[in-house]
Amino acid sequence: MTQSAAVRAFEDAFARWVGLPHAFAFWKGRVALYAILRSLGVGVGDEVILPGYTCVMNVNPIKYVGATPIYADIEPLTYNVIPDLIEKAITPRTKAIIAQHTYGYPCEMDEILEIGRRRGLPVIEDCCLSLGSTYKGRLCGTMGVAAYWSFQWNKPFTMGLGGVACTADRELAGRIESLCAESLVRPSAKTAGMLALQRTIYRAFIYPRTTALATRLFRWLTRVGLVVGSSSTEEFSPTMPDGFFMGMSDSQAKAGLRQTRKIDRNISHRRRMRQLYEELLRERNCPVVDLPEYVDPVLVRYPVRVADKARAVAEAPGRLVELGTWFECPLHPIETPMEAYDYIVGMCPEAEKACREVVNLPMHVRAARRTARRSVEFVAGIGWPEEGGE
Repeated sequence: MTQSAAVRAFEDAFARWVGLPHAFAFWKGRVALYAILRSLGVGVGDEVILPGYTCVMNVNPIKYVGATPIYADIEPLTYNVIPDLIEKAITPRTKAIIAQHTYGYPCEMDEILEIGRRRGLPVIEDCCLSLGSTYKGRLCGTMGVAAYWSFQWNKPFTMGLGGVACTADRELAGRIESLCAESLVRPSAKTAGMLALQRTIYRAFIYPRTTALATRLFRWLTRVGLVVGSSSTEEFSPTMPDGFFMGMSDSQAKAGLRQTRKIDRNISHRRRMRQLYEELLRERNCPVVDLPEYVDPVLVRYPVRVADKARAVAEAPGRLVELGTWFECPLHPIETPMEAYDYIVGMCPEAEKACREVVNLPMHVRAARRTARRSVEFVAGIGWPEEGGE
């Protein structure tokens, strides 16, 4: 498939913003990861290490290329993979490491990159939740051999759906380009048109007070096939569906070009919201992450642990609170058949504990000071977990 002028313009604009020479645009972020894995030669019998606190759609590309996902547990403050556990998980079959910057908190990249260098393994950065985050002055996505971003509805930068892979490695870029030329399919006019209509509806109706109701409606419409969902039913299986390796549509690319002009404003807003949440949470005696000075996160949503997650999720819609549930299980969402993805309960105890406790609060540009106050008042009413408790 030959990319259109609009898609190439978006790829060039995003590559310039990231500061990398090569960018490739796709229908979804998970497709970008698939392209990276294929182009790195990951295949049948190989293993890929990633955190056991992620979305199953991140795991699907690993299964689609015939490899086995190997899960490493997370540390409890930033929810990022523990580098020492990456090292322990490496076997002769390991072919790549995925460093997921969870919620926007940068991983300890120096340690992870050193493991990759010493063991001869490429490090792929998962930047789906970390647009604009930096580690020791370096933008997340510019440190590994390649990186990928998602532009799905609840990501920092959205065009409804969409994804991009970036790399500074000329040889890898050439392989991705060849793969796309040979195998990438174009979205149909109907599919692209449905997504464009959904973006229009989203801009008109989705606000913090309406999100819970809209999300339930959207999920129902996705199940009955009336809208283009982020995740179809067939994607809860480790078998690649027909038409998965799909390129970005012109309408997505044009929406993306508009979003690139707003990235800096978006990032500034998210930094202000993080500071506001931290102030409000400290006032209510909620533990707040004390980050090292060399880390500057730009959060997709603000994670917070509560004493009763089920109660919080049940009561939030009636209080008009936009409350996220990431991650409902180690391979979000809760519908995931985890054993089919090689995850056995007990593999990652810290991740499983986080799944029982963590909810997240809105950071997007439609969330304002009053949104933050209402959200914090709500979770404070639920209460914080007892230290060391379950």
